[in-house]
Amino acid sequence: MEDLQASEAWRIFRIQAELIDGIETLNGLGPAVTLFGSARTPEASPWYQMAEEVAKGLSDAGFSVITGGGPGIMEAGNRGAKLGKCKSVGLNIRLPHEQHANQYQDLSLDFRYFFVRKLMFVKYAVAYIIFPGGFGTMDELFESLTLIQTGKIRRFPLILFGTQYWAGLMDWMRQQMLTEGNISTEDFDLIQIVDTPAEALKLISDFCFELEMSNTDMRRMTDQTP
Repeated sequence: MEDLQASEAWRIFRIQAELIDGIETLNGLGPAVTLFGSARTPEASPWYQMAEEVAKGLSDAGFSVITGGGPGIMEAGNRGAKLGKCKSVGLNIRLPHEQHANQYQDLSLDFRYFFVRKLMFVKYAVAYIIFPGGFGTMDELFESLTLIQTGKIRRFPLILFGTQYWAGLMDWMRQQMLTEGNISTEDFDLIQIVDTPAEALKLISDFCFELEMSNTDMRRMTDQTP
């Protein structure tokens, strides 16, 4: 029992160390966008090529790009960002299979714990772009939806890339979740779906412009307060 308690106590220190390392490494990153998608997407896939194009466009527009640091869509995102002007960031997770760090990272962090890694994804992102993927991608999608829906994090663009890929899921959500009263019609406003890199870049650019205007108005109101 004492050995178990000691092990649990050391786990807390490991978690704390990952949090500190992540915050210290990323705190000066500036505006960033997180890209998600399948680790199994091959380089020849159109999804890979569009993810690379989106990432380069974001990087040239002044956004660092954060990915899970592995192969597939993650590699495409880091690769595109590396070709641009801003930072390419990989938040790698230690797994027994599938995950290995790609070579296109300016900043690279390794995580033992998924929940610490997820915190870093959302803490430093002004938007999410979610490409086709599997269970892990769905996990990130629905967790971010839950956090925004419940007001636990600020609302920001949550962009699904590829109408054809996501259409079945969206139809099911409307026909089942919405019909059963488990979500509201307004919840669909949290999601935007695009098919081209230009559409994704415009949504994020427009959001950041509106955010800056809102912040400017708030500063003016504060300055005028007697």
